[in-house]
Amino acid sequence: MSHAIYPSLAGKSVIVTGGGSGIGADIVAGFARQRARVFFVDIDKQGAQQVVEQSGGAAQFLHCDLTDLEALKATFASIESKGGPVAALINNAANDDRHKTLEVTPAYWDNRMAVNLRHFFFAIQSVVPGMRRAGGGSIINLGSVSWHLGLPDLALYETAKAGIEGMTRALARDFGGYNVRVNCVIPGAVRTPRQMALWHTPEEEAKIFAQQCLKARVEPVDVAAMVLFLASDDARLCTGHSYWVDAGYC
Repeated sequence: MSHAIYPSLAGKSVIVTGGGSGIGADIVAGFARQRARVFFVDIDKQGAQQVVEQSGGAAQFLHCDLTDLEALKATFASIESKGGPVAALINNAANDDRHKTLEVTPAYWDNRMAVNLRHFFFAIQSVVPGMRRAGGGSIINLGSVSWHLGLPDLALYETAKAGIEGMTRALARDFGGYNVRVNCVIPGAVRTPRQMALWHTPEEEAKIFAQQCLKARVEPVDVAAMVLFLASDDARLCTGHSYWVDAGYC
């Protein structure tokens, strides 16, 4: 598979959250191919080390629990001290644990919002001042097809992901005057190890193919390709919108 090269990304500082596995790992690899200065944060040290090795050392890993907002702020400040203003932030980290709606407690609600929504906002808040000083930047939030489909046993995850699309619209308006673009990428049924473990049965594969317009499973690299475009100067007038990579699933 060939990959587009975006000269505008070379040498630019990029942060990817949740870059230690799945879609995030392919996004990190994609920016490394573009010769960007890639920093990624994750809580999975073992998975992250594999991503660093696969990048040939081009990507730098920082351990961070994004639900700890003080740690998030300190980690992002450390990245800016090393790489200068962040040119692109990719808010990817999330967790889609299944749950029964009637069993949700207030504490579990708060935890799921912290894991899947809150850190997006405060990561953006951390990088926008530097983007403003630099004359612009790109913020890309990862959404989900799940709430558009209304999948079962995911009410809190889907609530958070719906909120991300609203946040994207609002912040694109707030920061457009600084030449900061804010977009959302919505993956479909992506073939990640986690999703394959949850859903990989012949029956589920057939159901997905029947619903998709294109009869091929979406791979993490397909999502990364959209992210790279939106981060580049080629997408300089793209903001405030959601871009689907779902093979026509929804």
